[in-house]
Amino acid sequence: MAVAAHHQPERSVRAVLDEDDISRALTRIAHEILERNKGPKDVVLLGIPTRGVDLARRIGERIAAVESAAAQGALDVTMYRDDLRMRPTRALEHTDIPDGGVDGKIVVLVDDVLYSGRTIRAALTALDDIGRPRAVQLAVLVDRGHRELPIRADFVGKNLPTAADERVTVHVRERDGKDLVAIVKEGEPK
Repeated sequence: MAVAAHHQPERSVRAVLDEDDISRALTRIAHEILERNKGPKDVVLLGIPTRGVDLARRIGERIAAVESAAAQGALDVTMYRDDLRMRPTRALEHTDIPDGGVDGKIVVLVDDVLYSGRTIRAALTALDDIGRPRAVQLAVLVDRGHRELPIRADFVGKNLPTAADERVTVHVRERDGKDLVAIVKEGEPK
């Protein structure tokens, strides 16, 4: 009796940003945040777990190297997502709001990839439970398009137009051992 072979889909991975590219993008974003807000006063960087937290910390380090430090924290949006029932269960991440809170502050949400806009919508809803910022801005390492909601990033490391069947993967050294952004395309089984 012959056993049917199970064929794995072909997968192509194309690196689009390396460690130096990511470093330059984060430095530029830090400077743009300082310019737009006339310095770090009243700026609160809130990273969206998981990789957004690492990127926010790095942007904060770059801001502190130029001027004084901006307040930093993390904002878990898991329970605010409108697609929870459609995604695999995941553990809640840590929300860490700086001591001064967000009331009257300029909150810069930091995420790795902007795609449909649903994560950012969830972050805006989560912010409602925390306080009332003076303004909310968005910084992303990669904007890949395909928006489902009217959300636009204020600070973008790289615009990467992608096809619907492609994924953008972001690796950061803190979690993945290296800095890399790649486009992954799943192909037909061979």
